[in-house]
Amino acid sequence: MDRDVTVSGGAGGLRRVTRPLHQALRPYLVSRVGFSHLAPPYQVRLVPTGHVIVTVSLAEPFSQIRRLGMPGSGTGRIGSVVAGIEDRPAWCAHPGGRQEVIRLQFTPLGAYRFLALPMRDLTNLVVELDDVLGPAAGVLVERLAATPSWAHRFDLLDAVLLERLGRGPEPAPEVAHAWCLLTDSAGTVPIARLAEEVGWSRSYLGRRFSEQVGLTPKASARVLRFRRAAQLLTGGPVDLAGIAATCGFYDQAHLTREFRALAGLTPGRMAATARPVQEALAL
Repeated sequence: MDRDVTVSGGAGGLRRVTRPLHQALRPYLVSRVGFSHLAPPYQVRLVPTGHVIVTVSLAEPFSQIRRLGMPGSGTGRIGSVVAGIEDRPAWCAHPGGRQEVIRLQFTPLGAYRFLALPMRDLTNLVVELDDVLGPAAGVLVERLAATPSWAHRFDLLDAVLLERLGRGPEPAPEVAHAWCLLTDSAGTVPIARLAEEVGWSRSYLGRRFSEQVGLTPKASARVLRFRRAAQLLTGGPVDLAGIAATCGFYDQAHLTREFRALAGLTPGRMAATARPVQEALAL
């Protein structure tokens, strides 16, 4: 058994591979998980999480990733990808076959530092990893695919992450503070208070925040409220009026409208979903 690596099973032969994050990566990464699966063709709904997702595909590429409610047919065949922060749902399709991926969930400011580009350039987009990292992405994917040990894969990936994060752009302290206030309150802190706290005008905060996070403070707060409400839906008996009040929605009708806009589902339909969309294998 690889050192410190935990392998757990799931439905249909899914193997989930984890190892505790390197201490120096914890400010930037929410999770780093490997998946291995002999999958039938499938399609899965993805919803906003408040994270930036990097999926390193070591086997069959995805058929396409398509944003719901947006024009166009989707990405077409796509391999290792970066999915920017989002405020709308998407469909991801896989053609079936052997699927082996490493899925990285970055905080938005961690992604800003790792990718070293304005995060608004990736908002609601899914792009090939090498479009962002250049030829180094292909070299990394090839080396990971040629490494059979998951511990060694994590070692290799962590070294690349640490090197890029060590030389990436530093987020503005004001943006970092505003993001912390938003996440700590699950999106319920007023935007006027954010601007007051950091000493910037609301318009200047909006510009700098969207550059480094990918969404404006108002849109980020919306996603964070949705995320908290979605988590509460899986915690036991569903009380939609109580969830709406807890998460800062005006009322249950407001909660339902936001779920339709951000997930393409009502809260009741989402609570009944057998496969949690936030843990979809694809992204």
